[in-house]
Amino acid sequence: MADLYRFITNDGLVSVTAIDSTDIVREAEKIHMTSAVVTAALGRLLTAASLMGIALKGEKDNLTIRIKGDGEIDCLIACTDSKGNVKGYPGNPVVELPLNNNGKLDVGGAVGKGMLYVSKDLGLKEPYNGTVELVSGEIAEDIAAYFAVSEQIPTVCALGVLVNPDLTVNCAGGYLIQLLPAAGEDTIDKLEQSIKGMPSVTRMLSMGMTAPDIAKKVMNLFELELLDESHPEYKCDCS
Repeated sequence: MADLYRFITNDGLVSVTAIDSTDIVREAEKIHMTSAVVTAALGRLLTAASLMGIALKGEKDNLTIRIKGDGEIDCLIACTDSKGNVKGYPGNPVVELPLNNNGKLDVGGAVGKGMLYVSKDLGLKEPYNGTVELVSGEIAEDIAAYFAVSEQIPTVCALGVLVNPDLTVNCAGGYLIQLLPAAGEDTIDKLEQSIKGMPSVTRMLSMGMTAPDIAKKVMNLFELELLDESHPEYKCDCS
């Protein structure tokens, strides 16, 4: 099971959700037998979906994120419920690409240019649908762009999946920071200062940090209050 924690600043102006999704991504890799770069891409999307799903209000609400790009992966889909449980699949589970210029798995190259689609089923007559153009294909920036464009919520998103040489998953996780409606420029400036120079998510997890540790580190200039914690899983109800 994953470890997911939601916090709000004591002034009620910023929320932060952090997750250690290692077990979820390990299960996805086992089911789909993905190559390293596809594991990273799918794992990031599943992590993002869990972070977004836990914010759904209704017990039966659900959310689907679909990425359609012109890269070799072709498409990625992740579905989540209101408890943050997720399932997903890649269009092409095996893609082999050289490392990018930073010596990392080239998720952006594997995804390519294209679109990100979010569909929320909130029990209404029609689902809510949002669409944005991919910013980088690296997933985290694309999720942040979705919130900025489709929901008008200023958002910081960081996602990471570290894949071992034998293609197993070493660690995975992420965080989502969102400004609430009353936040002003002073809060934005404080947040920018707080997250400046942060290590990657996988670096923090590799150092033994937990999801609450990560939330407190990225929000180090704020006082946080715990809203809730949960332990979502990779849960597939398909055949």
